[in-house]
Amino acid sequence: MTAAILTAALTGPMATKADNPNLPTSPEEIAADAEAAYAAGASIIHVHLRDAEQRPTADLDIARRTIALIQERCGALVQLSTGVGFGVPFEDRAALVELRPPMATLNVCSMTFADGEFLNPPDRVRALANRMRQLGVKPELELYDTGHLDVALALHREGLLVEPLQFSIVLGVRGGMAATADNLMHFVRRMPPGSIWQVIAIGRAHLPLTTVGLALGANARTGMEDTLMVRAGVPTSGNTELVNRMANVTRALDRELASVAETRERLGLDAASGPGTNPS
Repeated sequence: MTAAILTAALTGPMATKADNPNLPTSPEEIAADAEAAYAAGASIIHVHLRDAEQRPTADLDIARRTIALIQERCGALVQLSTGVGFGVPFEDRAALVELRPPMATLNVCSMTFADGEFLNPPDRVRALANRMRQLGVKPELELYDTGHLDVALALHREGLLVEPLQFSIVLGVRGGMAATADNLMHFVRRMPPGSIWQVIAIGRAHLPLTTVGLALGANARTGMEDTLMVRAGVPTSGNTELVNRMANVTRALDRELASVAETRERLGLDAASGPGTNPS
């Protein structure tokens, strides 16, 4: 099998330090965790931004500072979340791609997300996909249900997405697909040949379903966005523990971890692009 691309999702949009005090929320904390995750084998750092009150934000100054601090501390690729969090206007979320990170999320459908509404209107999703294509920002296509795949493939047919397509199969969010192996396999069978994909399994399903994905040849994502526990009843000591665990699982399955250079090549990233290339 090819080397596995390991993504570290450090913060997420919902948990706070009240849920686990080891959650990084400030730019400095996120950058420190990014450096440790990179040292443990992660080639991509998935970034959610928080303000001083730990609330999700799309503030461009916070984004620039967070990206700059990560760049100072490690060579990992930055993947900005345009999902951001509930209550943040779509226009503010979409503006993050103007910073030209190598990658950013593209959530293709609106949905009920736990107790909130995750709004991604079709016309605005289409415009964002087009803008990302213009800027050379690679979309990480986050798919929470099987119908989301059909929408993503329609965007590809319209010429708004450039191959290789990178899918994240999200399992375990209330309002989306339940976290079961059967749901995962159904989704995998529907993906077009040549797709690059990873499992994002939430909570107690995180370790087993991410491991199944790795065994099937997928990439992997881990971090405190996806689970705050290292095992039932035991809070994780932080992102480093989770990334080290997933790196060990990958090696136990006789797979190597992809370097940043290998990740760039596999995902078709423009070597000239990267965080901070656009001062706007």
